[in-house]
Amino acid sequence: MNGANNQISGVSLVVRGLHKSFGGQKVLNGIDLDVRPGEIFVIMGPSGSGKSVLLKHLIGLEEPDAGEILINGESISTPEIAAKYRMALVFQSGALLNSLTVGENVGLYLTEHRLKTPAEIEKIVAEKLDDVGLKDAVNKMPSELSGGMKKRVAIARALVIEPQMILYDEPTSELDPLSSVVIGNEILELKRRIHVTSLVVSHDRDLAFGVADRIAVIADGKILTVGTPDAVKNFPDPRVHDFLHADFARPK
Repeated sequence: MNGANNQISGVSLVVRGLHKSFGGQKVLNGIDLDVRPGEIFVIMGPSGSGKSVLLKHLIGLEEPDAGEILINGESISTPEIAAKYRMALVFQSGALLNSLTVGENVGLYLTEHRLKTPAEIEKIVAEKLDDVGLKDAVNKMPSELSGGMKKRVAIARALVIEPQMILYDEPTSELDPLSSVVIGNEILELKRRIHVTSLVVSHDRDLAFGVADRIAVIADGKILTVGTPDAVKNFPDPRVHDFLHADFARPK
């Protein structure tokens, strides 16, 4: 990987009293969270628990019915404040454009907004692909990549804006166990190297307990517990236990 050590200061995230309903159905029911600068914070929970809706609020795709979201102590309810902070989302699918090369996908934001010269963009793209171990893939098409490689390209694309927070939406979905480990190690490496704050939404128990500084378990739009991996594993609520220890009932 690239030896560059750009020290990016991770930001804090505070969520207070977040409520959201759709058609009379309560999806978020008073969410409170505190994410520390530079930590890896994982949000886990069963399908339909509110994880995806919470993530959409954090990136500004949904507005809450009540409550607030603070970055470094400032409410992001106004565009001016939200624009002060650099947040990047790594989509569940990777969301690469199939008509563009890997390098063009990674540099797309800089190209479209004309933020750098072509030579500067080429250099930045090479650095970010090197950071995720894919420097030789710059001229490949997305169709030539494995699922794990696509996720790493998506991470490289997120790094182009030098984010203070990266939000990962199910980063290991549809990946084999080995590829999932690679993605988990990449998340850990980014924390070590650039101190970015990482918020990971995932069903993957192995990923969560392998990378998290702290974990929040959500169910029915409420946070059941927040703590270190060990604390969450031993939390006495049966809903948390059943989710974390779900397994097949094998015939005897």
